[in-house]
Amino acid sequence: MSDETLKRDDGPIHQGPRQAAPYPLSRLAPAHDLVDVAREIQEADRMLGTVASQKLSLIAKQMRALQEEARAILETAHRDADLHRATCRFQRRPGHTYHFYQKPDGGLYISLLSPDDWRGTPPHTFFGSYRLENDMSWTSAEDVAKVDADRASLKILEKF
Repeated sequence: MSDETLKRDDGPIHQGPRQAAPYPLSRLAPAHDLVDVAREIQEADRMLGTVASQKLSLIAKQMRALQEEARAILETAHRDADLHRATCRFQRRPGHTYHFYQKPDGGLYISLLSPDDWRGTPPHTFFGSYRLENDMSWTSAEDVAKVDADRASLKILEKF
């Protein structure tokens, strides 16, 4: 090895504080090679790219989940609107379960009688049973137990 390869810098000597020096001031400090600095920058860029890619992937996944949730909310709102427009000859009360039937012309109507009350042969096609909630939304009879369990768990959490 020649002395030329070990030569560090011909520039002026740093006159400021030691911590602000652009090069090591101690003879024991490691030599800073430009290739080493470039390698560190390249490694940092690669790591930042990986981290940013993972974060963007997570955001994309969350966006898809939110889109699915929005789609489900819109479908439920559309169904609830259809159920509210059904023909009804009595006053609907929250907390009660009502049974919906569809006439041959496609119109829905509400009945207090379930298909079992008709002994399995209702006059029109059975559409479904729904409970009217306090917020005027409808809960399918199949989902009532789950919704009630969710509400009960929320009431337990309110105590804390």
